[in-house]
Amino acid sequence: MTTESLDLFSSPPPAPPSPPASAGNDALPPDDGTLALDRYAERAYLAYAMSVVKSRALPQVEDGMKPVQRRILYAMNEMRLSAASKHVKSARVVGDVIGKYHPHGDTSVYDAMVRVAQDFSLRYPLVDGQGNFGSRDGDSAAAMRYTECRLTPIAELLLAEIDRGTVDFIPNYDGAFEEPQLLPARLPFVLLNGASGIAVGMATEIPPHNLREVAEAVCHLIRNPDAGLDDVLPLLPGPDFPGGGQLISSPDAIRDAYASGRGSLRMRARWRVEELARGQWRVIVEQLPHGVSAAGVLAEIEALTNPQPRGGKKDVSQEQKNLKQLVLGVLETVRDESSDKSPVRIVLEPRSSRQSRDEFMAVLLAHTSLESSVSVNMTMIGHGPVNGGRPQQKNLVQILREWIDFRYVTVERRTRHRLDEVARRLHILEGRMIAFLHIEDVIRVIRESDEPKPALIEAFGLSEIQAEDILEIRLRQLARLEGFRIEKELAELKEEREKLQHLLDSRAAMTKLILKEITDDAKKYGDERRTLIESVAAVAPAEISVPDEPVTVLVSKNGWVRARQGHGIDAAAVTYKAGDFAFAVVETRSTWPLVVLDTHGRAYTVRVAELPGGRGDGVPIATLVDFQNGAKLAQVVSAEPESAWMFANSGGYSFICTLLEATSRQRAGKAFMTVEKGEKVLAPARVLGERIAAVSENGRLLVFPRSEMKVQAGGRGVIVMALDEGESMVAVAAPADAAVLKVEGIGRGNKATSVDLKPAQLATLVHRRARKGSPLAIRIKPTALR
Repeated sequence: MTTESLDLFSSPPPAPPSPPASAGNDALPPDDGTLALDRYAERAYLAYAMSVVKSRALPQVEDGMKPVQRRILYAMNEMRLSAASKHVKSARVVGDVIGKYHPHGDTSVYDAMVRVAQDFSLRYPLVDGQGNFGSRDGDSAAAMRYTECRLTPIAELLLAEIDRGTVDFIPNYDGAFEEPQLLPARLPFVLLNGASGIAVGMATEIPPHNLREVAEAVCHLIRNPDAGLDDVLPLLPGPDFPGGGQLISSPDAIRDAYASGRGSLRMRARWRVEELARGQWRVIVEQLPHGVSAAGVLAEIEALTNPQPRGGKKDVSQEQKNLKQLVLGVLETVRDESSDKSPVRIVLEPRSSRQSRDEFMAVLLAHTSLESSVSVNMTMIGHGPVNGGRPQQKNLVQILREWIDFRYVTVERRTRHRLDEVARRLHILEGRMIAFLHIEDVIRVIRESDEPKPALIEAFGLSEIQAEDILEIRLRQLARLEGFRIEKELAELKEEREKLQHLLDSRAAMTKLILKEITDDAKKYGDERRTLIESVAAVAPAEISVPDEPVTVLVSKNGWVRARQGHGIDAAAVTYKAGDFAFAVVETRSTWPLVVLDTHGRAYTVRVAELPGGRGDGVPIATLVDFQNGAKLAQVVSAEPESAWMFANSGGYSFICTLLEATSRQRAGKAFMTVEKGEKVLAPARVLGERIAAVSENGRLLVFPRSEMKVQAGGRGVIVMALDEGESMVAVAAPADAAVLKVEGIGRGNKATSVDLKPAQLATLVHRRARKGSPLAIRIKPTALR
């Protein structure tokens, strides 16, 4: 659902256009009140979508509440369940909410009340719960007949002005009661506690923030209406989650999320190293990222150290085995020592006290939720003549400005409401003063008149309200002391009326009052920041460092892979499974990537350091990567990531890129080469010199300058050599300028043979790219270029 279509939320769907009148005898039959099924379905779906968006899932920018939360707080306020009152059974509150305001299931209401009572879910809980209201480990709350509740002190910021004419009231679902459309929030709770919800076609994920920082940002925008995001960020640097943790995203990432209203922030647990006797140490995790539980972290570590076969598999994959070996290589034990005194306390003991502490935590951060992402999607229902009642994704400054506009409206309505009360009271007191000054005449008129009310109005020029009040006065209020009280109250009310009128007449005076109220509330309810904002250079690496040493990777034709230490091994002495044989012998290093290309041109990456060693047969490559769409192994290559390589297919197309551009972090790899049906992926060629050589299956060799090749990060590339119909290109090469180019192939009698071409010979064969090239001097069916 796009923002442009959100006029649906401010007005009902338009009626279908009337059919045009036809001329002559082609008149349409009269409308019988029926509606086409597709039109009916469209209307019904839009009505449902509007109901979910506006009445269930999204918060209001003014008070940050969803309808069910607003109804719970209002019902508790009406039940006089303030922070100073006694707790009452939660079932009483749920019943009141269901019966009067929210005609839905009791579970939905109770779950919503439980959430606003959890100090690990909300930065500033609004309900003070007594009993089991759940835990951060995912334990559910006790039944509502067992728990008790009341409002928290900070809920006063939402409800204190509810009866001062600040907001509009609407009839409830059956018209028997009234409920507020909004709560008169004295601070932007949509930022203080955030919100999470899924509507139809849209969702919201608003992170919580620190009250003092939000108050400072609001005050700054009130004083400087033209201030922008860069002026606000020093005061409101980022979210502040109830569980603390560390926000490690860069300032630019945080700014981008606030500027657009959408983004992803990276969080990390906070821990300390506890020194033990005899040089031993352990790590104590004391704060977790938002939404992560200690039980969840322990379950993730258990899954790493005791892996189970994935769905449809009989055994664990090689990747799972490698992860198990990696984690058990650094971690000895893990315990959850969380308690009432320490809500989060995870103890991590290393395998050896001599290992690097940074590498120890890097492994755990990379493979568990100790480091995770938090989504930001600040979608909410807006305020004002333009955005009022419309769902929209808002940036930080827009949210603050819309709330400031709402606060001005609220204070103005509160002031007018109090001014009306003062005017009514002054009117009553002025009538009483007239009666007090003429008490004998008032008594005489009342005694002598059959209808005292009209008589009082005529005799003393009173209004009906004043006359009615005088008739209701008790005799004790005729004492002389009462006259002094009336005069004193009249003076006080006239002074208050002048102040209230001054507030309404002066924008500066109202601004000063709003700033003072915000500052006072921040001092009363504010607290220190819990989430540390400290960016890091990069996310935790997924592995610990490995020694840089020479390695030979052996790949068989059936796709089995293994590694041997060192270079220069005797390939003839390597044994394979029955019916299998060598496919590739790659001399590389343990820190370099192994890039695997499949028959569809997709590229996968395997860490050489994770390949099995020893004298065994290795493991299938298919257990290290997830081949897509039935593809199979085509080629492998390994070298330093910055080296340049030429990737080609049998259709005669090729391109040059670095090996790093062919790597992928996903087991499913990435789309890399464009390969048409019937084409094959050729062996990649290391680019060493300034000449490119290509050979076709018919024995034609083309040599052209490297400058004519295209450098790109993947795709189809450019045509290397022209081919006859049905002919294929079989190999490419880019040898060093002083090197001999060897053409290997099948000669007479199906014997393996080769042709060596010296640099001087190659110079005579140079043409332009995309030509057919020259036949080789001897009859040979080429298979490779070296």
